[in-house]
Amino acid sequence: MQFAHVNGVTIHYQVIGGPADKPVIVFANSLGTDFRIWRDVIVRLAGDFPIVLYDKRGHGLSDVGNTPYSIEDHAADLAGLLDLLNVSQAIVCGLSVGGLIAQAMYQTRPDLVRALILCDTASKIGSAEIWNSRIAAVEEHGIASIIDAVMERWFTPFFRSPDNIAYRGYRNMLARQPVEGYAATCAAIRDADYTEAAKRIAVPTLCIVGDQDGSTPPELVRSTAGLIAGAQFEIVKDAGHIPCVEQPEALTDLIRTFIISAITRGKLNE
Repeated sequence: MQFAHVNGVTIHYQVIGGPADKPVIVFANSLGTDFRIWRDVIVRLAGDFPIVLYDKRGHGLSDVGNTPYSIEDHAADLAGLLDLLNVSQAIVCGLSVGGLIAQAMYQTRPDLVRALILCDTASKIGSAEIWNSRIAAVEEHGIASIIDAVMERWFTPFFRSPDNIAYRGYRNMLARQPVEGYAATCAAIRDADYTEAAKRIAVPTLCIVGDQDGSTPPELVRSTAGLIAGAQFEIVKDAGHIPCVEQPEALTDLIRTFIISAITRGKLNE
């Protein structure tokens, strides 16, 4: 395991080497998860591209740190980690809140971002009422109290089958996240609005969404893609909010095709 001290918190990360002439892909995970959600995508990309994964503060093996958080705090953590690793001009792939972090980092540290892959995310996610209600629930009753509702938005009915042992594992992942870090990140999402900022994104961008995403539905993701000049929009069939778990092969194919196409057209060298 690899750890770094960034902005006063310990960040858990992993670096997987790849060809020096290929862009680094950085993966930022969703609310209530750690970087293991990307495993089945990573095994399909490993060896073809250098890869960086990490647990944002308040998640996985990273420190909770001081709360409350902002999305800019999360973006500063990722920027600090990439600086320590001497990574610049990366392709940043963010899922859900990870997509907000990617958008924030583009605004604050554009030197670190060569392209964006915004997966099951938007320029603004949810309302203050929704997030305040969730914060109150987890602070009073714990994360276990919201798991069933969250799982319905994360995964398709097929994946939520009682016979699917992986479904039990992802329930455990959510339940075992620190309440403080989860609630603080809910507040960060609540307060984030990159609607105007999205219009200024000027790097190649791919927006992806599962066709059964209950957290950031396809039309919401499509509307965000519409704000970004030249953005590509794709729907992953038979997937909910976390297609890297339900449909990793389809998601990997979209990521690979986007990157190769951008390289071929010279878009990643501008």
